[in-house]
Amino acid sequence: MPEMTLIDRAIISTMKIASVLGLLWLMFAVGAGITKAFAHDDDASHDDWYMSLKQPDNPTASCCGIADAYWCDDISVKDGKTFCAITDDRVIPRRPPLPMGMKVEIPSYKFSNKGGNPTGHSVVFLSSGGAVYCFVPGVLI
Repeated sequence: MPEMTLIDRAIISTMKIASVLGLLWLMFAVGAGITKAFAHDDDASHDDWYMSLKQPDNPTASCCGIADAYWCDDISVKDGKTFCAITDDRVIPRRPPLPMGMKVEIPSYKFSNKGGNPTGHSVVFLSSGGAVYCFVPGVLI
């Protein structure tokens, strides 16, 4: 067998590191439930819909992760701004609970009506800091 060069050793070392990192990522993804959208609601038939949603103002970015969808059915408009009040008291792993009735301002550029909404609820997608990723009304508006 020919002697390995420094470049050969570096390539093999890099491949080992990449394999370990890939395995760690897979373990994290499965453990965190990232591979499935099932936590959004109890109806698995909605999973593909959740996973297909994109931010209206950033169509390459997903609207949602596993724990950022909240039912927000009480919609109001005040001074030209749209608000929805949280109507979701479900306990979902890794999703911070929000107080019932908490009002969320929905920026006009975060409305999404594409593909309908099979949930029967208006849904707001929020970052952990409370920023709106997108809002999908329960009915087309």
